[in-house]
Parts: sequence; structure tokens; C-alpha cells
Amino acid sequence: MELENKVKKLTLGHEEGSGAPCFKCKDKCEGFELHFWRKICRNCKCGQEEHDVPSNNEDDRKVGKLFEDTKYTALIAKLKTDGIPTYKRNVMILTSPISAKKDVSINTVTYEWAPPVQNQTLARRYMELIPKEKQPVAGSEGAQYRKKQLAKQLPAHDQDPSKCHELSPNEVKQMEQFVKKYKNEVLGVGDVKLPKEVGAQGGEAAKPDSGNQSTLTTVKNVEDKAAAPSGSVYYCFRCKENMKEGDPAVYAERAGYDKLWHPSCFVCFTCSELLVDMIYFWKKGKLYCGRHYCDSEKPRCAGCDELIFSNEYTQAEGQNWHLKHFCCFDCDCVLAGEIYVMVNDKPVCKPCYVKNHAVTCQGCHNAIDPEVQRVSYSGFHWHASPDCFVCSCCSKCLIGQKFMPIEGMVFCSVECKKKMTS
Repeated sequence: MELENKVKKLTLGHEEGSGAPCFKCKDKCEGFELHFWRKICRNCKCGQEEHDVPSNNEDDRKVGKLFEDTKYTALIAKLKTDGIPTYKRNVMILTSPISAKKDVSINTVTYEWAPPVQNQTLARRYMELIPKEKQPVAGSEGAQYRKKQLAKQLPAHDQDPSKCHELSPNEVKQMEQFVKKYKNEVLGVGDVKLPKEVGAQGGEAAKPDSGNQSTLTTVKNVEDKAAAPSGSVYYCFRCKENMKEGDPAVYAERAGYDKLWHPSCFVCFTCSELLVDMIYFWKKGKLYCGRHYCDSEKPRCAGCDELIFSNEYTQAEGQNWHLKHFCCFDCDCVLAGEIYVMVNDKPVCKPCYVKNHAVTCQGCHNAIDPEVQRVSYSGFHWHASPDCFVCSCCSKCLIGQKFMPIEGMVFCSVECKKKMTS
């Protein structure tokens, strides 16, 4: 009985969110079913973040673990029940009265995350300065966007060996060292402040593009009147545009307080997405999200999406793969030494390609083998053979000949076309 309970718990753990609908595929997906090692749904091949899987608690634990043993421990709390570090994200609730004919009702807007600043007016203005569709209002498109970015930018398997598939003891050790290194050297959380306050704390203003790491704020030359029409001399490190007087800016301690960004410009250098919850990785003068920082340091397996810490791996189709994960995307058979076809940047074995992806010949109505020559025109396909690519009227072979196409049919002459269409 005890063994049965253990097996049941393991199954339930792997099937967290099982059956959840897919936002992208809608009714085409039978419901979320996690692939054993690919981090995707077995039914529709979409990621877990594309499904309606409740993940707030899991996300908070993931970010909490990321901040553990860093200078950002003030942003986490350890629960007495299990001692697991949990992210204390700042939730902002705004209320405003709405006048009606008889009564006054209260409109409440809850932001699932907001900058952790004491001045709520500053946090509110920050939210107004990022695109509306990316504002994490509970139940909105923006909240869904934040959830997706937490999954994409900060994969749990980039920091926690227990979330990876069958790592060797040596790989676990290498990963732990890698994570410790980026926590100490590049991980940071953006700081929302008014530029004037930072400038006042730093004293004399720094020259633009000086590249120093002082506590000063980047400014434009005050003599350049055209550059600062509103009177503000501060400008964004990314877009180089002037900061509007009184608007908050985002600072990155790792970059130094001589640099600042518009809230909407605090994005990853690689994917240009807003850095989720302002969590950044600073490398060689550029901001990265967690995923793309790790990609700049280690190869990533295109099969399981995990970083590769083994010395032995394969490269194919411009991508990296664990040796055991270079498999057919449809049936998971190992492709080493086998014929495969790339479908949407994913390798598929020949039998699966013929069964699931091959185009159909307009002549014989059979699937066209990937190794066989074919003729394609306007979305229609034929075997490049005398038996298939023929006039739809007189069956004359059209290989190497001029032809007249009409709705999936091909003709050798105007006369044949008239016979079939009249």
C-alpha cells in the first residue's frame, strides 16, 4: 500500500496542471500532458506556459530559489512548514470610487507584481510607462504575459539541477558552480527611482557615455537645448532619448548608477522583451534575461531545453543536442545514423514524416517520400515522375514542359484545358 502511494505521488508531481487547456491551440489540444523530458505538452507540443496551468506558487518558489544566497534575500521569505525560499513579490492594489446614480462603488485594480518601492505614486507611474498589454493586472493579458516571461526568461532548469533530466554527479557539480558564479557576478534586480534624487545623492553629474561605475546618473550636455526640451538632462542608456521631467527611471546596480533606462526600455538585449519583474543579468555592458545570459555562456539542448554541462554533445541543423536527446520530435526514437527531416526546426524520423507531415501527390494521391524528387506549384505537389506529373486531360508527361495550372490540375495545352473545364 505504501509503495502504491509513492508511485501515485510521483505521477501527480509530473502531471501538475494535467488537462489544462492550451491558449494557443484552443480545442485542438486535448489538454496539457507534460512530456517526460521535453518541457512541452505531449498533445499539442506547446510549452507549459501556453496552457492555463496555475503557477503563482511555483513561480514564487522558483524566483525565491534564484534569490537565495544573494544580496536580494530581502525579497524572499522561508516558510516555517518546509523552509523553502519563496519570492515576496510586491502586489499593488489600487482602489478608486466610481459614481453611480444612487450609490458609489469602488473599483479595485490588482497588479500581480509592482516595483518594490515605498512610494506607490512612483510604482503607479512606472506601470503607466510600460505598454498596457504588458501591465500585470490580475486576470488580464498583461498578467498572462508576465507568466509566460517568467517561464521563458527564468527557466527553473537553468538554476536547479533537480529540475533537469538525469544529470550525472559531475554535471550537477558543474551546474551548481555555474549558478553560484552568475548569482555572485551578474544577477541583479532593477531599482526604480527619480533621476533627480539619484543625481542629488551623487553630487556632480557624469558626462554621457563615460562608462564609469560611479553613483552618478547619465546626463546629456545641458548646452544641447534641442536634446532636452523638457528641461530634463537625463537620458535613457538604451534608446538615448531624453527622460521626461518627473518620470521614474530604472537603474541596474551591476551597471552602475551612471546609467538609467525608461521603464519600457529595460529589456533583454537578445529577445527585446521586458525583463520580468526587472530581474536582469549584466554582461559586458548589456542587459540580458536569465535564458539569454545562460545561452551566451553554455550550449542549450534543442531537445530538452536544458543547458549542456557534458563535454560530449552533438551539433546538427545549427543547434546543440544532448546525445540522448537528438530524437524524433514525434515518436522520440533516437536519430543517430538515421534519415530525418526538419519540420519547423524540429527533427522528424522518415516514417513519422511520411505519416504526419509529407505532402500528397496530386497525381497518385499518395504521400511523397522526402528522398524522392517532386514538383511543387502554388501549394500543390506531384511526384516528379512520368506517371504523376501529367496533363490532367490527356496524361501527357509534363516534366520539363510548359504547363497551365488550374486549381490543382495541370494541362499541356489550351485545348486540353477547355475540354476539362467546359
